[in-house]
Amino acid sequence: MLKGNTSDVIVVGAGVVGAACAYYTAQAGLTVTVIDRGPVAGGTTGAGEGNLLVSDKEPGTELELALLSVRLWRELHEGIASAVEYEAKGGLVVASAESGMAALRAFAAGQRAAGVAAEEVPADGLGELEPHLAPGLAGGFHYPQDAQVQPALAAAHLLRAAGERVRLRLGEEVTGLLTGADGEVRGVRTAKGEVHAPYVVNAAGTWGGDLARLAGVELPVLPRRGFVLVTEPLPRVVRHKVYAADYVADVASGSAALQTSAVVEGTPAGPVLVGASRERVGFDRSLSTEVLRRLALGAAALFPVLAGVRVMRTYAGFRPYLPDHLPAIGPDPRVPGLLHACGHEGAGIGLAPATGLVVARCLTGGEPPVGLAPLDPARFGPAPPRAV
Repeated sequence: MLKGNTSDVIVVGAGVVGAACAYYTAQAGLTVTVIDRGPVAGGTTGAGEGNLLVSDKEPGTELELALLSVRLWRELHEGIASAVEYEAKGGLVVASAESGMAALRAFAAGQRAAGVAAEEVPADGLGELEPHLAPGLAGGFHYPQDAQVQPALAAAHLLRAAGERVRLRLGEEVTGLLTGADGEVRGVRTAKGEVHAPYVVNAAGTWGGDLARLAGVELPVLPRRGFVLVTEPLPRVVRHKVYAADYVADVASGSAALQTSAVVEGTPAGPVLVGASRERVGFDRSLSTEVLRRLALGAAALFPVLAGVRVMRTYAGFRPYLPDHLPAIGPDPRVPGLLHACGHEGAGIGLAPATGLVVARCLTGGEPPVGLAPLDPARFGPAPPRAV
């Protein structure tokens, strides 16, 4: 049981990544204080679709994290995930022309070599997986490892499952980092006072760059806005997460301009979720009718049955974007005691368990489950000179 204002670790951020860091760190035997200026899942997590994807990732560190997380989510399924609408429904990527299929084949070949299950589906086999798909598609690839959770529930239940070793301080903004004589972390300062710990984990998502600057280091996290349409409840007209082949290119793009690609998936509760859009417009939450129009048209082109369905609501969120499309995970060599777990862009929910496990291993001296060099938080530049 935690008492007072001291713990072994402070995690800043109560989204799904911060919750996973707290869960695995508590499982390793450490005490954790989780601090967030809002509620649990009040930021990017609460605006997510809950995707657990391997289908959109090329071979490399991010795919290694995704494959590890797929396994960890399955392990969690017997515990917390049974309460968070975990659904191993698989993904289906479709191409409208043979040129698109050729690109998908090349992409899938590299993924298979890295351990991904990718099954080619000919044009005449698409209807068996998705009876309501538009006719005339060239084919696609089925990814049975893709899954989904309800993201806000996932964050809440991870924190609950962490038990008495975790203490929550919600509605409390971190305003500064406490450091010792040699610059090492000693805790954080909030409007309600000081909280002490020898380690601080930056799991502040899209606002991770702000927290890094409080520590005197640069982490160029930028918000990448996206909208989701939510339809009226329907019978299960969409069985998988289904998206067009150009979605993969949009995810990998560094463009700040508006990009949209058709992404459609059903949910256990009935509504269909429609995305995806990406644009860098700062933290502007203004409703964009142009984005909504494009999303609706894209969904109806992929699933004509949706053309007459009512959209009940829409919401926007900000993906935490880093320029090389990889998160920053692990110790920051510029500030002893500071670790980062942010910058996952749209993959944070899917990569949360692996991220939490990596952080826990780093805190307890264990062997990280993946190589950390590509995820090094200091890869974007040295710390600015300290004032004297």
